[in-house]
Amino acid sequence: MRDDAVPYDAVILAGGRAKRLGGLDKPGEPVGGRPLIERVAAAVPGARTLVVVGPPRPGRGLERAVHVREDPPGSGPIPALRAGLALVTEAEVALLAADLPFLDAGHVTALFAAARAAGAPGAVLVDDEGKEQWLTGVWRSGPLRAALGSYTGQSLRGLLGPLGPAAIRLASRADGCDPWFDCDTMDDLDRARRSRVTSEETA
Repeated sequence: MRDDAVPYDAVILAGGRAKRLGGLDKPGEPVGGRPLIERVAAAVPGARTLVVVGPPRPGRGLERAVHVREDPPGSGPIPALRAGLALVTEAEVALLAADLPFLDAGHVTALFAAARAAGAPGAVLVDDEGKEQWLTGVWRSGPLRAALGSYTGQSLRGLLGPLGPAAIRLASRADGCDPWFDCDTMDDLDRARRSRVTSEETA
């Protein structure tokens, strides 16, 4: 099933403080010659509305994005999700971090297909240790909005875990280019930049 076969929106959280990167604008950091956020936006080409929670940044495919900020800026993923979800109109939504260099449209398609097949309110990728990656997932907007409306915590796990999403486990790749790999530190960024995938893109 193509990722645009059923209408969906996408929310990319791109407003964090990146403390472990010394305050760098992480979503704007280049990997394989492309800003991280541009790479993530390319993974949801079928999104009817692309919501970026964070400041506007240049990049191919980002011209179509609608930008919004959490209140106050940098206050965490729950306020950011509230701000982004307010602009979602479709019945399904992809919820993604802005620092996933190896995520692609096929992975997003697989997540939507798994959630629909299971009749679940969502689906998330799990890493090679079986840990849910809460910002690499897809959701039905209604249950997500209902859960968020009554939630008083600050943890994405606390919000999303009780919804009972389908867990999608993919085999870990020998080259480390896993779709759940995110760039939290300079070592992560360096590893992504040295990868075979991004090296081929800039060759």
